[in-house]
Amino acid sequence: MSNSINTLARDAVKAIVPYASARSSMSGGAIWLNANENALAPEYQLSGSFNRYPSCQPKAVIDSYAAYAGVTPEQVLVSRGADEGIELLIRSFCEPKQDSISICPPTYGMYAISAQSNQVPVNIVPLTADFTLDLAALFSTTPKLVFICSPNNPTGDLIPREQIIAVLEHYKDSALVVLDEAYIEFAPQASVVDLLPQYPNLVILRTLSKAFALAGLRCGFTLAAPDIINALKQMIAPYPLAEPVAQIAAQALTAESVALMQTTVTTINTLRAEFIAYARQRSGINKVWPSNANYVLLQVDDAAACVAALAQQGILIRNQSSQLGLSQVVRVSIGSPAEMQALYSVMDDYFNAPATRQQASFQQTAQRERA
Repeated sequence: MSNSINTLARDAVKAIVPYASARSSMSGGAIWLNANENALAPEYQLSGSFNRYPSCQPKAVIDSYAAYAGVTPEQVLVSRGADEGIELLIRSFCEPKQDSISICPPTYGMYAISAQSNQVPVNIVPLTADFTLDLAALFSTTPKLVFICSPNNPTGDLIPREQIIAVLEHYKDSALVVLDEAYIEFAPQASVVDLLPQYPNLVILRTLSKAFALAGLRCGFTLAAPDIINALKQMIAPYPLAEPVAQIAAQALTAESVALMQTTVTTINTLRAEFIAYARQRSGINKVWPSNANYVLLQVDDAAACVAALAQQGILIRNQSSQLGLSQVVRVSIGSPAEMQALYSVMDDYFNAPATRQQASFQQTAQRERA
């Protein structure tokens, strides 16, 4: 964009630091363990022609997901990933420069970025030392929306159910409480979907990107009271889901496909437990977070050097050290059995390497960053 055109951009656009997705921030590699994708992916088929506009809210997808989640179709909105659900909630319920949202980092970065892009202030209430909610600090804020991620990204922790209920009670007449359950299939017992009838201010975000192994599809869901869903429909684009997306989503939500998803989740949870046991015994890994998702957070001596060394061997993991409350941490997505074996081999080599070799890797990383 030329300088003359750039002056036309909104001040909020000029000031915002965009979200650095795993795919945009790192490229190359043969084994991708940096984006929390499900490597055990099924295949689907498309049919028909695509010369007609799709339905805004395809009935087959809505009905199937409602049955899967245990809600009514009137409580479901389908969108371009859960990210669009976040955006719609902020645009629908927050007056720019007037209302605010509250977030509890370390957590998913798009809550704050979506708010900032809509000129909605963000109340930052860090999690406690044991990665639970600081209720006293949270209750000192007066937001229109409260975003809570459970299982939390990037830590993998579950927010205690009693804390979620306390937040719902506190804000029952003043704010919507948004539970991001993107990873809930890996810990289904922790879902709060059963609280929807009791708390009309509860909103739940879901996705097909993680356990359903459809990250490339960009299909997410918002579960909430019909009044909230209707408000979001006022703001959503006319055709949010392409017809191929709707077709594949409907196939993914059949009983057979859901059973297959649950089988892959069992496999991933087993692989995760094995990786946690491995990491806890590996010299050079200083802390291993317990996880209820398809990734594990590790604290190492030098996160940048670790990420760079693994990338040189074709394995991509993610540095999460910029997150508030975290230092020298890397997030490792759980891959296929073969990918995890390759990861063990490379990590063995890296953490067994002499300190001088790891220091050289760090210096190479620093030189690239300065360049």
